[in-house]
Amino acid sequence: MIFGAFWAQILKALVSSGKPVPWSFVHSWRCVNCGRCCRRYVVELTADEWVQITRLYGFEVTIPSLGAHYLKKRADGSCIFLYRVGDRWLCGLQHLKPKSCKLWPFYLREKPVYGFPELAKYSYLGREFYVYADPYCRGLIWGQPSEELVKYLLPELVEIKLGRRDRQVFSTAPIARQIRWR
Repeated sequence: MIFGAFWAQILKALVSSGKPVPWSFVHSWRCVNCGRCCRRYVVELTADEWVQITRLYGFEVTIPSLGAHYLKKRADGSCIFLYRVGDRWLCGLQHLKPKSCKLWPFYLREKPVYGFPELAKYSYLGREFYVYADPYCRGLIWGQPSEELVKYLLPELVEIKLGRRDRQVFSTAPIARQIRWR
């Protein structure tokens, strides 16, 4: 896809709408450790994630709801596992990070739920996915998709989504990759 004035206008409209934007408008992404996502969003846990987290940290770090469990929030609205280290915000659950957190700010769907199917379509491992980015994330750089995004980040996200991979390399903050979790 070649970016020009027309594409820039579409991108501007999509970003200003606040709705998820097709991945083909994303040049690159890197977590900037701002912690905005951990303050804005509620994290729903799978049953397995809930069991692992509560075994290690106790039931009080989650909130039960009808048919679901969520990570607890502090009074300021931030995730209970968000910690400030200098001028950065880090996830204290890096070793047990829920899948939805690993995928954020990207949403991988089997149908084009946010529109623009041809721009959101991504084929990998013989399957088609519709990948969108949350424009709220400060780590997104808009433009022509980079080689790193296409060759490394998107495949890693699909493998995480499918449960074929757990360890993050390209889909987490660079500082998180340097920390060894027990």
